[in-house]
Amino acid sequence: MEKSKALLDTLWKRGREFLGVEYPILGGAMSWISEAKLVSAISNAGAFGVIAGGNMPPEKLLDEVKKTYSLTDKPFGVNLITIAPNFRKNLDNMLKIEHPYIVFAGGLPPRDAVTQVKQTHSKLICFAPNVSIAEMLVHIGADALVIEGSEAGGHIGPVSTSVLAEQILPTIRKVPVFAAGGIATGRLMMHFLMMGASGVQLGTRFAVSEESIAHPNFKDILIKAKAKDAVPTAQFDPRLPVIPVRALINGSTRDFNTLQLGLIQQMERSVISAREAAEELEKFWIGGLRKAVIDGDVERGSLMAGQSVGLVDKIEPVADIIASMIADAIDEADKIMETTCAD
Repeated sequence: MEKSKALLDTLWKRGREFLGVEYPILGGAMSWISEAKLVSAISNAGAFGVIAGGNMPPEKLLDEVKKTYSLTDKPFGVNLITIAPNFRKNLDNMLKIEHPYIVFAGGLPPRDAVTQVKQTHSKLICFAPNVSIAEMLVHIGADALVIEGSEAGGHIGPVSTSVLAEQILPTIRKVPVFAAGGIATGRLMMHFLMMGASGVQLGTRFAVSEESIAHPNFKDILIKAKAKDAVPTAQFDPRLPVIPVRALINGSTRDFNTLQLGLIQQMERSVISAREAAEELEKFWIGGLRKAVIDGDVERGSLMAGQSVGLVDKIEPVADIIASMIADAIDEADKIMETTCAD
């Protein structure tokens, strides 16, 4: 076990040093869920919490960050969605208070926004969906990357985590790279670390943690769900830009399909533009997720969850989740070493 622990310490040393934490395990930025209470709990347990600031009004995000400061003195990140209406104002506010870790999500970040971050002492973490974009992000100044596969919950890309890891981890060496999507155990974490990842990101498992403010109805339905129940939404017309969302199927899924078809008809009549239609879809998800997470409406609300939902079977304190991740990782390393020695 001592050798396995030493191996784990070696594998995630770079991630530890970059994030300034004991365990380079990031909490995924989940709208309505990743707020001060959960984020501070993750950071206080030795990992790295991330506030979901993408769709927050500027004053609300500032308040949430200040509240988190009052609950932890450990590092945490702030996730900003580059296509969100409040992106510029939220970024300006975070840089004014010199928050040390900024996470850009939601597509390619504007270069001037990257330059703004680089002119401060803040570190910039970006999401990379493929090798070419990963290389470009590093070139323009990203200090670290997250590769998030299609197994993840919420808005997703088209490629699985395993394939992204095979493509990107051997290629990007200049900055730390964190793997995300479908990860719920230390067993898988250990294998991504052995492939070259500096750490991992979890979302769904933290969503049903004891410290998560999600409604009991939301947690209960996720605990009962199987991996196959979390599916991505469909796109009915290529003219309407739809970023797939992985969620459990319910009335919200049907409502989304109905809305999408209605928007396509409006586009055909030139009532709205494709951009306006896409904005309506995003508003639907923001409101739908609030219904489920805050109000507990699990029939009409959006039940965003990754395929790792099939591995989540109970509500646990954040500290216990992280401890079990580490124990699983060490146990997996023990098995690998035993097999290697036997050979």
